[in-house]
Amino acid sequence: MKLTAKQITTTAILLAISIASQFFKNASVYITGPVINACLILTVLSAGIVCGVILSVITPVTAFLIAGSPIMAAIPAIIPCIMIGNMILVLGVGLFVKKIKGKGGLITGMAAGSLCKALFMGIVISLILIPNLIPAAMEAKMGIFQMTFSVTQLITALIGSVYALILWIPLKKVMAEENQGS
Repeated sequence: MKLTAKQITTTAILLAISIASQFFKNASVYITGPVINACLILTVLSAGIVCGVILSVITPVTAFLIAGSPIMAAIPAIIPCIMIGNMILVLGVGLFVKKIKGKGGLITGMAAGSLCKALFMGIVISLILIPNLIPAAMEAKMGIFQMTFSVTQLITALIGSVYALILWIPLKKVMAEENQGS
């Protein structure tokens, strides 16, 4: 599949917003997480599923490089699991929007994608990777790490979905007008 300049530019802008938000990760995951999830959703809506998948792969790497994470450094297998979780969100939104027209498909996709992302990450990261691979020095924080990669993922994905929905309403109109003018 060949990407257009518009898709690449849109993805790059949303990647830049994601990266900027990652500088606030140490302040609160409830700042960074929703912004990144909103960017993932807006990417799939405005540039397509392929671009959403690309952003899904890049953002966990930039997050680790910018903010660092002791648990991700100790268990590097978490990074590809986050990538897959992001892809699940993107695919959920993208597929539901294609199957169900209107806001119903978008809202259903956001809810289903958020839930499936959280379930995947909760099972794979929180219940399998962390309990089996956590270093002894970090065992006291296991509950916090497990919460971060399960319930917190659901909350931040749902908040990001609300942000994306709010932004998508006017953005969709602007994009439609722009396409008519072309």
